Amino acid sequence: MSSSAPSVASASVNSRRMTELFLLIFAWGLSVAAYANAGYGVTNEWPPGLVGYAVTLGAYSLVAHLAVRQFARYADPIVLPAVMLLQGLGLALIYRLDLDDKSPSERSFGPLAPRGDSGIQLIWAAIGILLFVAVLVVIRDHRLLQRYTYTAGAAGLILLAIPALLPAQYSQVNGARIWVRFSGFSIQPGEFAKLLLIVFFAGYLVVKRDVLALASRRVLGIDLPRGRDLGPIVLAWLASLAVLIAERDLGSSLLFFGVFVVLLYVATERTSWLFFGFIMFVSGAYFAYQNFGHVHRRVEIWLHPFKPEYVTDASYQLVQGLFGFSTGGILGTGLGQGRPNIVPYANTDFILATGGEELGLTGLMAIIVLYGVIVHRGLRAALAARDSFGKLLAAGLAVILALQVFVVVGGVTRLIPLTGLTTPFLSYGGSSLVANWALVALLLRVSDAARRPAPPPAPTTDAETLVVRP
Repeated sequence: MSSSAPSVASASVNSRRMTELFLLIFAWGLSVAAYANAGYGVTNEWPPGLVGYAVTLGAYSLVAHLAVRQFARYADPIVLPAVMLLQGLGLALIYRLDLDDKSPSERSFGPLAPRGDSGIQLIWAAIGILLFVAVLVVIRDHRLLQRYTYTAGAAGLILLAIPALLPAQYSQVNGARIWVRFSGFSIQPGEFAKLLLIVFFAGYLVVKRDVLALASRRVLGIDLPRGRDLGPIVLAWLASLAVLIAERDLGSSLLFFGVFVVLLYVATERTSWLFFGFIMFVSGAYFAYQNFGHVHRRVEIWLHPFKPEYVTDASYQLVQGLFGFSTGGILGTGLGQGRPNIVPYANTDFILATGGEELGLTGLMAIIVLYGVIVHRGLRAALAARDSFGKLLAAGLAVILALQVFVVVGGVTRLIPLTGLTTPFLSYGGSSLVANWALVALLLRVSDAARRPAPPPAPTTDAETLVVRP
């Protein structure tokens, strides 16, 4: 007599898309309030383009939400609202700086949308969200990227090298050769190279992690790697030094080497790679400090920003930013009530100084917490991923965002030397904004695969359950 196997009902998993929608509405409301407050603080009247701005930002949020609902239904519901809030706050701060650059008669931007840098940034945000949607539509399974490991690595290195190969007039801005500029249009290839290199690092380490995890000897409690396995980290170190020397880009050099060392540690679970990475970074930094004038000067400015020969020229930006932080205090002067425009490049390198002055330490900490939330949810996706490539890819995306925020915050607060990196989603700049939207899309793609419920087991037939006894 045969008995039918018990049916296994798959547990329904809440996709949390309504939670994401409610959080997006909250982020949209805060962003619009910040924009309105910035305009009112400067002009004592509501911004004429407030309605157009609110509708535009709401449309952006809705498009991004619908794309996630359709193509990454089980993705983390916290990441997108946090990103939209950061972008909204960035637009409000850029708009506030726009008002200081215009006369009262030029501040009436019309009833539809803002102009100036904030208007351009709003256009870049649209391009970034379109790329976000395109990544979710095209890349339905993040594991497909592993097939293009070496292609991504080669493309990333080419993008990094292009500015160094071009004449200075087409690539150099403020001493750093990190741009490609033609006919008024500029793009920063390194922002897209970081995504390609993370794909390469993740794919390479998945294949090589067993070899790299082998130890030759144990010294002072640390398992030292075999000499033959040091090649990858040495090449990454030399490549980061080449970026530093050829392009004078301290920030990107630190970013790429740092994320490679962290992923090496995540893949092998051996602290000796962190030890060797730290030793190589310190030695490389000291070598650059001793042998390259632009690195030496930047370190000297960091150590002695108030020297009379620096304070009126080389360290003027850093000193004015520090004064802005001190002026803001705990609660800030209020949006539109400070003087952030006296800091050079306040809307790019020093957007956090603008926020620190007018939102105070409280507002600045809230912004940093938002970044912490995104990084935390990215690491959660890495832990929950069911495949090794997905774990390393999500970890790399989260770590590079964390490192970039640390480098930026450390530079403007004088914890470390200034590097010239932009603050993700806050700073004015198209390349950074568009590339970071692609980063978020990849992170949500891994998160969707990690949180998606496993398919129910196939039902067994009577023949399969029959036990043959001797």
